[in-house]
Amino acid sequence: MFDLLLENCRIERDLIVNIGVDDGRIARISHEKLRASERIDLKGYFVLPGLIDAHVHFRDPGLEYKEDFRTGSMAAAHGGFSTVIDMPNTIPPTDNAREFRRKIRIGEGKSIVDFGLHAGYSDPSEIEEVLELKPASFKVFMDLAEIPMVDALFRRLRELSSGVPVTVHCENREVIGRSMEKLEGRDDPFAYSLARPPLAEEVSVAEVLALALHHGHPVHVCHLSTRKALEVIEPFRDYVTCEVTPHHLLLDSGSLEGFGTLAKTNPPLRARGEGLSPEDLGRINIIGTDHAPHTLEEKERGVWDAPPGIPNLEVVLRLLLTLVSMGRVSLETVRRMLAEGPARIFGLRSKGHIREGMDADFAVVDLKAAGTIRADEFYSKAHYTPFEGFKYTGEAVMTIVRGQVVMEDGEVLEGDGRYVASEH
Repeated sequence: MFDLLLENCRIERDLIVNIGVDDGRIARISHEKLRASERIDLKGYFVLPGLIDAHVHFRDPGLEYKEDFRTGSMAAAHGGFSTVIDMPNTIPPTDNAREFRRKIRIGEGKSIVDFGLHAGYSDPSEIEEVLELKPASFKVFMDLAEIPMVDALFRRLRELSSGVPVTVHCENREVIGRSMEKLEGRDDPFAYSLARPPLAEEVSVAEVLALALHHGHPVHVCHLSTRKALEVIEPFRDYVTCEVTPHHLLLDSGSLEGFGTLAKTNPPLRARGEGLSPEDLGRINIIGTDHAPHTLEEKERGVWDAPPGIPNLEVVLRLLLTLVSMGRVSLETVRRMLAEGPARIFGLRSKGHIREGMDADFAVVDLKAAGTIRADEFYSKAHYTPFEGFKYTGEAVMTIVRGQVVMEDGEVLEGDGRYVASEH
């Protein structure tokens, strides 16, 4: 007798099973009928492992007017995500053990989905104590950091024999500074793409790869935006993994004409031919949404004053399933990019797969559901998106976290999100 039985789950194209859940974990996967206290008939809907977004900014603490763990996790559940990993650039930053513990308490008090945390980095003396709290990674913004300081992080992690990866935002500030000098007087949204050109990313990726190679330590490159940066990474696959966002995958700088600063992001959207496409996904490890909410008032301040960032948790699965319906992407790729890959890279050992013994996290999807993306339907506090008006085919109709339904048919329910320690 199981706590919960999920009946008629299609976990492969031609494989329908029943899944028994006990104490929040997958206890049995069987073709046979099983007994349970509670039963949910999924009627042959496709069931993915609960999705994992390894790159979110929930703005909590310090910037809760933009987003907080409550609204951000509701957006996650709405989009099919059962686990997120939050970035450390809050106020104050999560760059020491005291603030790391504080953010765990905040998340466990508000989140309806499970969550991990990336640690910030400013002082090598803090690293050892932060490591005891099992962070997903140490995050470095290369456009803000000095190379000697980043080198000290790699060196200390090597001394401690830690396998925790260094996660990097790769843009070179010297290249950005020289580019900005040429744009004096420009105030059109496209100028921002010119201010942070592809070379800034490619040079920064090369710098980080040199550090990874020198120290023999794993690096994860966030939000790749250029094909040349991906080519720079190729020879270093023993040390580096990488991600792409939905906006860098599917949009180009032409979107700035229609959406203006609502499409402003770091790194910027690239000109057609410079950026990445769904055909590049075979060489990219994961999709991270870089869910980065702001208020509409902030986003409408003008090209140089509007903050960069796009909310993506509630659109990415719809966009990818639309590509599946078009034959451009396989469901296996979706599973790899949004579940298996993030779990492996960031040490979430109980998540990312539908296997006995794993957490009972699921994204139930209707591959035929059709609609139009509308920001006014978001659970996020950020009601804008450069994907406004996109027609989609396929969406999550249920999100389950450790056996608890937290979203059904577009309605987000209550949940009990927990901190997930990373095991590297």
